[in-house]
Amino acid sequence: MAELLHINENHAAPLNRPDMKAFLSLGFRPLYIAGVSWALVSIALWIFAPQWIGQPLAAVAWHAHEMLWGFIATIAVAFLLTASATWTGFNPLKGAALGAVCMLWVVARAGYLFGGITGFWIAFAAESAFFAVSAVCLMNVMIKGKSRRNYGVPWLVLGLGIANVLYLQAALKGDYILLMQRFDLGLICMAVIALLIGRRVIPFFAMRMVPGLQLPMQVRIGQAQLVISMLAILFGIIGMQLPMAAALAIAGAISLWQTAKWKPFAVLHKPMLWILYLGYIAMGIGLLFAAIHASGMGSGVLIRSAAHVHIIGMGGFAVLIIGMLTRTALGHLGRPLALDQSMLYSYYLMIAAVVLRLAALWPSTASGWLLQAAALSWMLSLGLYLWRFVPMLIRPRNSPPAAAVRK
Repeated sequence: MAELLHINENHAAPLNRPDMKAFLSLGFRPLYIAGVSWALVSIALWIFAPQWIGQPLAAVAWHAHEMLWGFIATIAVAFLLTASATWTGFNPLKGAALGAVCMLWVVARAGYLFGGITGFWIAFAAESAFFAVSAVCLMNVMIKGKSRRNYGVPWLVLGLGIANVLYLQAALKGDYILLMQRFDLGLICMAVIALLIGRRVIPFFAMRMVPGLQLPMQVRIGQAQLVISMLAILFGIIGMQLPMAAALAIAGAISLWQTAKWKPFAVLHKPMLWILYLGYIAMGIGLLFAAIHASGMGSGVLIRSAAHVHIIGMGGFAVLIIGMLTRTALGHLGRPLALDQSMLYSYYLMIAAVVLRLAALWPSTASGWLLQAAALSWMLSLGLYLWRFVPMLIRPRNSPPAAAVRK
């Protein structure tokens, strides 16, 4: 796999001074800040000030949408816009064009929250353009760089945009069952992207950080997993629940098999690695729970879609994200690949948020308190990331790149 960490950025400005050219040099810089900030703010609104959430995208529909498309998908797009520059040798978005795409994202967030029906349609158009432009720019550099193995990536980003359109249509209809079905399609589409990224970067990062560690990249079984996951999406679209459940179960089982082959016990002393392993394992478990739900065989808490949604969305996506946010930002910014205490605490707080949120799914007198505790842990985790990384993300990259790996 191509080296992900050494992308040329602007070095002209002094390292101790924020610089707009550096800030807009790669997609991860503004979009990491935007996605993480919004994840923190939107959870604060959802748990502690839901009365501020407007119409017509309101209540659970707004919360689910902003977590999946406003946060998780945004971070995925940020990563792909950055990694594709290394995969192909060409930067898909930078400067004013990247700034314009970021403004589309901002307009979407504001429109859904405050704009009423007019704002909703403005946000709808802006968000659709965000995914479409990102997909086109990604495809442009894939073709330009002849990166044939990555030709499917722009289509997956476009698929996220299409799933978003279908979800918003269901939200306007007020059909909760249809809404959750289409949310699940978006969730699975995002899972396909996360699995693709995870399968490539986790063994790559592990072999770089652990001397002498050799891991299989598992290309063929990964390709099979990709096809099976896309079949799950297709079965979901046409309403074939049992085949969808079978495909989800196989994709989840493959994830767990892949993690076992990556020698997880060899990375327990490396927090930057075990956090990624943990998220990938949770993704596999979440897909198995999604299969149970799709098959109709669940009982108790498993009947609720909230079970697999939060296992995948928090245990899978969010845990992977907090690990990737630190690892890739340090690498691309030329910083030592070492965690300070604030970064490590952000990992622990995110794990605590996942455990508390899942515990809150079981009806009890403590459910409300557990939910609020989960929200506070989530907010603290992301707040620590912003406190530590925003000063780095708005400044030029260190030069020369640091090669030391200390933790």
